Amino acid sequence: MQTKKKSLGFWTLISLVVGNVIGSGVFLLPSALAKYGSIGIVAWILTSLGAICLALVFAHLGGRYPKIGGPYAYCREAFGDFLGFQVAYNYWIAVWVGNAAIIVALVGYLSFIFPPLVHNHVLSFVTAVTILWVITAINVAGVRQAGFVQLVMTILKLVPLILIPCVGLFFIHPHYLAAFNISHHSNIGALTATATLAFWSFIGIESATVPADDIENPKRNIPRATIVGVLIAALIYIFGTVTIMGLIPMHTLANSASPFADAAYMLFGEWGALFIAFGAIVSTLGALNGWVLMQGQIPLAAARDDLFPAHFAKTAKSGTPAFGLVFSSILITLLLIMNFNKSLVSQFTIIILLATFASLIPYLYTAMAEIMLLIRDREAMNNKNFRKPLIIALLAFAYIFWAIIGSGERIVFFGALLLLSSAPVYVWMCSGRRKTGNGVEKEIR
Repeated sequence: MQTKKKSLGFWTLISLVVGNVIGSGVFLLPSALAKYGSIGIVAWILTSLGAICLALVFAHLGGRYPKIGGPYAYCREAFGDFLGFQVAYNYWIAVWVGNAAIIVALVGYLSFIFPPLVHNHVLSFVTAVTILWVITAINVAGVRQAGFVQLVMTILKLVPLILIPCVGLFFIHPHYLAAFNISHHSNIGALTATATLAFWSFIGIESATVPADDIENPKRNIPRATIVGVLIAALIYIFGTVTIMGLIPMHTLANSASPFADAAYMLFGEWGALFIAFGAIVSTLGALNGWVLMQGQIPLAAARDDLFPAHFAKTAKSGTPAFGLVFSSILITLLLIMNFNKSLVSQFTIIILLATFASLIPYLYTAMAEIMLLIRDREAMNNKNFRKPLIIALLAFAYIFWAIIGSGERIVFFGALLLLSSAPVYVWMCSGRRKTGNGVEKEIR
């Protein structure tokens, strides 16, 4: 039997993590955080620490269990089929719904350069769908092709994001940063809200753990790429936000639709704003490419374990999960149709927020899976190898729990309903199996 050639190396893995984490959010978050004041910078620091703890959890699990599926694989290993399915179900929904939001943001950035996209909804829809299916085709063509595109786009997106802090830090006004908490909340309340906002931009830190079947030396490269990728993203977020808040007054920044472009205009003039707009487009394209790759990997892993329909386990000649990629993109297309129908815009926004909540659930379960697996394997480990990852997993769990609280009562309520909806789907999947003579469950085809 011919061994499958691994197509994702260390640098491509880093680009996947950075590309998926740094998407459209980084270009808008300074404005969202400015509504609270420079306390948002403290939130970035705490969130970065929480994200690093979670990254260490994924790095440790990725090194010990280099299995395709990332959070799904770890939770199934620790808790069994039902919780594994629940994680796969919520994670998959979060990914493809989130991709619809990324495409909408991308069209918004394109409208800065091509103004007709702002008012012509038909042109906007055609542009969005064309971009989606081109990216889908690249991913169907092969993981190597998708990985190369991701590496190139990550390099291009980092240029403007690094340029603004490197130059802007020399021109900041320290008194702008003195507006610490301008919200109507207490410091704890404002910090909780801003920390949750900030964490949305770290979703994707597990990216290196998902396509494990396609990774060169996964036990070594998954942990290294995860940690390095998250550290790069954290530094860009923190220094970028400090620079923007130091260049633009808080009340002005809070109403800015393009804070990085506004800062670039102040530093470099009109060409600088256009350069940042181009960087935002590249950034969003890179995030979309990385997340489209992910939308086929999770159902592929679950389908191989008979926890998703068998069609999701089918691969193209290139070895990619073609059915999962195409089916997910069809669902994204339907969501885009809903989004361009003005009467459904508010509903679509709620779905996006629920998708964000849905992505926090796998993180919470993954931290618990790490603890469960450590306890299970404790006898084979020394005290140092047990205590250190245990403490990190507990810190990661505490942070994710805090982030869920900061999501707000309404989102947690509807998010819980989304989580519980996985139960009847799991029962339906189980009803499609039958017991064979040797007691092994197999799907009825």
